[in-house]
Amino acid sequence: MKAGTGHTSPPKRATNVSLAENLLDEAKKLRINVSQAAEAGLARAVAAKRAELWLKENQEAIESSNTFVERHGLPLGKYRMF
Repeated sequence: MKAGTGHTSPPKRATNVSLAENLLDEAKKLRINVSQAAEAGLARAVAAKRAELWLKENQEAIESSNTFVERHGLPLGKYRMF
C-alpha cells in the first residue's frame, strides 16, 4: 500500500518490450519513467479497445434504440424543460 493513499497498487509483472532506440534515448534524457509511461499507454490502448469491442457488440441494440427515438421521439420527452 502506498503511504497515505489508502489504496493498494495492483501487482506488477516484469516483461520485455522492444522500443525505438531514439525514443528510449530521448525519454531517458527527459527523465521519463519508461515503465510508467508504457503502463499508461497500455492502459489507454486497453480502454480504447474495450470501448471499440463494446460498441461492436452493442451496435444492434444502439441502432434499434436510435430507430425507436427517430420514430417515436424520446421516452418522457414531453416532460423535458428545454
